[in-house]
Amino acid sequence: QVQLVESGGGSVQAGASLRLSCAASGRTFNPYYAMGWFRQAPGKGRDFVAAIDWSADSTIYADSVKGRFTISRDNAENTVDLQMNSLKPEDTALYYCAADVTTNSSANFWGQGIQVTVSS
Repeated sequence: QVQLVESGGGSVQAGASLRLSCAASGRTFNPYYAMGWFRQAPGKGRDFVAAIDWSADSTIYADSVKGRFTISRDNAENTVDLQMNSLKPEDTALYYCAADVTTNSSANFWGQGIQVTVSS
């Protein structure tokens, strides 16, 4: 079992920043998992946002967030964060933490999701 709990969401104005955090736990959680964030806007499918490998040496971002979002992880704490700067209304979505990210569209473990709302 792997549990992923997101925190840090909320409602902000365009141009503001938010930091999402995800705490991973569970008997079968593997610290070598690639971790990531995905998001789902109202009426749309779930989209890849960012991912980071276990060593934090490699990160990948969706084109829509490059230069604005930064993913990081703390393996001692089993947490993965997403720093979101210069937020835009189109960033409004339910954000999901993911563990054991396998491709830009899939992962084996998911959090419950946390809402981020950006108003213009």
